[in-house]
Amino acid sequence: MDDQTDADREPGSTSSVPMADSRSDDLSPHERRRFMVGGLLRALVITVVLFALYFLIPLGWIEGMSQAVTMAAALAVLLVVTVWQVRAILRSPQPGLRGIEALATIAPLYLLLFAMTYLLMARDEPAAFTAESLTRVDTLYFTITIFSTVGFGDISPASEPARLLVSGQMILNLIVLGAGVKLLTAAVQRGRRSRADAEDAS
Repeated sequence: MDDQTDADREPGSTSSVPMADSRSDDLSPHERRRFMVGGLLRALVITVVLFALYFLIPLGWIEGMSQAVTMAAALAVLLVVTVWQVRAILRSPQPGLRGIEALATIAPLYLLLFAMTYLLMARDEPAAFTAESLTRVDTLYFTITIFSTVGFGDISPASEPARLLVSGQMILNLIVLGAGVKLLTAAVQRGRRSRADAEDAS
């Protein structure tokens, strides 16, 4: 189009912004590596912060809550973080790399929320598990064995509420490994399609 104005041709003009946005995922190898390293570092920092909170946060303010309320709050936190991560994937110029970062954030959060719930249950009801006086390390270890389906048997649920909670985690494990990963994969694919459509439209 020869009648295009000079303002349309200038890189800094308003009309060139959509083109810049649509090409934002055409990164050089150096930029791609920097984006990937940045994402992995962010995921690492988030994981370290989550583990620090798990081991350092005082439990006095939450010990009075019922176990059902505690579990519901934990699942609500997990749901909010998952939705936030999915939206971040859809907006990211590199959905695939952002999906890895999201998975590296959601998985530790999932494990730590269950570990904290088990810890509170063990404190409220010492006979809930076969091992007495469970520490934060013990409940985290127990959560990971349930998640990985290893089940050494050194710690096991003894009361009905504990068995129901463990059964709930085992069911959610299947959902997290199945539907959760599928959801993140679908978000990555949709993000890529959105970027491709933006390029075609430009």
